[in-house]
Amino acid sequence: WPGGCFADEYHWMDGIGPKAQRPTMINTHWGGVTEDNSFGTHEFFDLCAQLDCEPYVCGNVGSGTVQEMQQWVEYITFDGVSPMADLRRQNGRAEPWRIQYWGVGNENWGCGGNMRPEYYADEYRRYQTYVRNLGGNEIYKIACGPSVDDYHWTDVLMSRGRGRRGNFLMHGLALHYYTRIRREDGTLIAATGFGEDEWFAILQKALYMDELIQRHSTIMDRYDPEREVGLIVDEWGTWYAEEPGTRARFLYQQNTLRDALVAALHFDIFHRHCDRVRMANIAQTINVLQAMILTEDGGDRMLLTPTYHVFEMYKVHQDATLLPLDLQTDDYSFGNETMPAVSATASRNGHGQIHLSLSNVDPHAGRTVTCTLRGISATDVNGRILTADALDAHNTFDEPALVQPAAFNGATLNGDQLTIQLPAKSVVTLEIGS
Repeated sequence: WPGGCFADEYHWMDGIGPKAQRPTMINTHWGGVTEDNSFGTHEFFDLCAQLDCEPYVCGNVGSGTVQEMQQWVEYITFDGVSPMADLRRQNGRAEPWRIQYWGVGNENWGCGGNMRPEYYADEYRRYQTYVRNLGGNEIYKIACGPSVDDYHWTDVLMSRGRGRRGNFLMHGLALHYYTRIRREDGTLIAATGFGEDEWFAILQKALYMDELIQRHSTIMDRYDPEREVGLIVDEWGTWYAEEPGTRARFLYQQNTLRDALVAALHFDIFHRHCDRVRMANIAQTINVLQAMILTEDGGDRMLLTPTYHVFEMYKVHQDATLLPLDLQTDDYSFGNETMPAVSATASRNGHGQIHLSLSNVDPHAGRTVTCTLRGISATDVNGRILTADALDAHNTFDEPALVQPAAFNGATLNGDQLTIQLPAKSVVTLEIGS
């Protein structure tokens, strides 16, 4: 918050104080609409408290000043007497908030200022100096990282990332990559109504995230072999043509079973690289791009998307320990192209429970997966599955539960052997008792 490209045009003082007195601004990137600034710093932290989530703020480097960012940090975190802390109290908040994650600019290679990496590297060093730890609050500073495969950007930022004492001046480097396909005329493909050609193409694009992380990590390793700096994948997900009849540049799109598979593939990739990928954030959550929730325009209904359900199925892995997994799978082929048919990840949580998630991207054929469980005495297995008949199956306001998880009975245990009958185009999460 306050956004991606929007963040480098946002001036935080416009979003505090009495709402009737807050100045407006134009949201130039997304629809050209007037932003009334009724949702500002206080409202954002109130929302985070209600959701019990960690706030992540992005400061304005593109059109802001160092002083503006310094004052925002002070306003949010300082517990003593100062002009900004006093202003916060005047606006109704006596105690400071706590914030861990702070982005120093967004996409400064593009909408955030069209900067060269060398220029941004110097700007980052200057701005981050004033993003201080105040009142016991410790900030995890995140620098603007590369767009997709701009490996030169990563090299420059990492080579110039240390201070005079040899310490890194950043804790994280942001990577942005969207799964999208443009036709020859430049238009994006649709979220629904597609055939197997676009099913395959999107899932293949999703797997490109693995190569991106590997190659950016290799560059980071040259300057940071101890892996102190995290790779922060804070914009990812599918990006299709906007739904017909919706407002231009509001990026409202449907969400299908294909998107559920895209999410599962991304999670597996992030898990495999968790020694470098410290945080990953799908770009939007409600009504925009690969959203987890869609709401009815002008109505009072909402629905949970297939992507939401994959997030829910994978949450058992959060804060767990990655388990080594040697996966051998045949391919799913379409035309002259192939990709691995099965993807998987496994973890053990603090209570000793083991969870295994698998996905089969082949829309036609199931796969039999056999797994040898080493180091545990498994006693039982149960799970859930997300699948549907149609490639573009999706939930609507009239049928909000068309795609949702169901009990899965396709896994059996025989000693240390686990056998899973994984249906076509499905995501499964298993809990293995011991």
